[in-house]
Amino acid sequence: MVISSIDLKDGHIVQLKNGKELVLQRDDADELISQFNMYGEVAVIDLDAALGNIDLKGNTKNTTLLNSLLRKGNVRTGGGIRSVKRAKELVSLGAEKVIIGSAAWNMNPDGNSEILNEEFLSELVQTIGKDTIIISVDSLNGKIAVRGWTETVNVSLVQGAKEAEKYCSELLFTCVEKEGCMQGTNMEYAKQLREAVNCKVVVAGGVSSLDEIVQLEKLHCDVQLGMALYTNKVSLKDAFVECLNWDKVPLMPIIAQSVNGQVLMQGYSSKEAFYKTFESGKLTFFSRTKNRLWTKGETSGNFLEVKSLRVDCDRDTVLAVVIPHGPTCHTGSWTCFGSDPEEASSMGRLYNVIADRFAKPRPGSYTATLDAKRVREKVEEEAEELCEAESKEDVIWEAADLLYFVNVLLYKEGVSWKDVFDELDKRHKSK
Repeated sequence: MVISSIDLKDGHIVQLKNGKELVLQRDDADELISQFNMYGEVAVIDLDAALGNIDLKGNTKNTTLLNSLLRKGNVRTGGGIRSVKRAKELVSLGAEKVIIGSAAWNMNPDGNSEILNEEFLSELVQTIGKDTIIISVDSLNGKIAVRGWTETVNVSLVQGAKEAEKYCSELLFTCVEKEGCMQGTNMEYAKQLREAVNCKVVVAGGVSSLDEIVQLEKLHCDVQLGMALYTNKVSLKDAFVECLNWDKVPLMPIIAQSVNGQVLMQGYSSKEAFYKTFESGKLTFFSRTKNRLWTKGETSGNFLEVKSLRVDCDRDTVLAVVIPHGPTCHTGSWTCFGSDPEEASSMGRLYNVIADRFAKPRPGSYTATLDAKRVREKVEEEAEELCEAESKEDVIWEAADLLYFVNVLLYKEGVSWKDVFDELDKRHKSK
């Protein structure tokens, strides 16, 4: 599958040719990451940090922008990560994986010395876990390239990859001489890497066509795209659809899950259904009963707003993360998997009910009357009343009121409970 790349330099999004020549620059980071995250993970790279352009506090002109993007999708990040402390900090800020470049390598290896900076990598694995680490095996003329691709280490690509695999879950291979040139990557190097290691391999640098992406997918390599996306040579929609394993399944199983993690329904999608989903933003299936495309909610109005699509490891099942606008099941239940109107309350269930009230206001609904200003006033009011509550019963009563208004506030701000719990999880990992 495709990982979209956002490269940062001097506070802007850029694309460089061979890592040096500026080809394009833009400043729509929030819009871009929202668009990219629909189709898969996003790589955010701090080029200034990679080149050592940092201040005394370790920051670059990109730091503020980078930190904000880490919380806006499934983001991996890299560029100048040279300490365990910095890697841990990025994970705590929201990065799902960190990409380690120059710091992974012994800059002057000889026959008697280690290829890798094993002391650093061992500590890194101990601190953030192997699954969180990606090591760059950037190649310049067949040698490992470091320090923003300005130098090489006297180690071959394959030899370096075999050693690096011991300390990471993925390898990021960039063919430097092809980077930004839109002339195709070095497919032979990609094949050699895939045969040499067992971990995931992501190929970057020069990939410029859908055919090439499909070729790499058949090699079981993911692709990190930059220039080809920004110049519209490759469409993320086409890449997503064509990388699915249609040889295995004529119709693609697709599971709809709410942003809070609740499974809502399962159906099947054709290529045409995926394209209609992309166009409308509403989850569309191929109905085997109706023998046609069917957008969930086309009659009832209870549609599923798609936030992101993710593919399983075999490329034969898709997970659609959605915001439901009303109950999902034709029976009136919130989910097709047996939700009971009498089931115990939870934050996720309360959030879903609130979402339904705003999507379909009912006569006399208090929830639907709450605007952003009023709900903030109520959160402050109920928090104060909770703090002043003296008996156990009063604490329970006021806590219920507060949680209701907190749910409304979260919904109004487009924040899910999963976002909140993810934040708590990140804080736990940073300890």
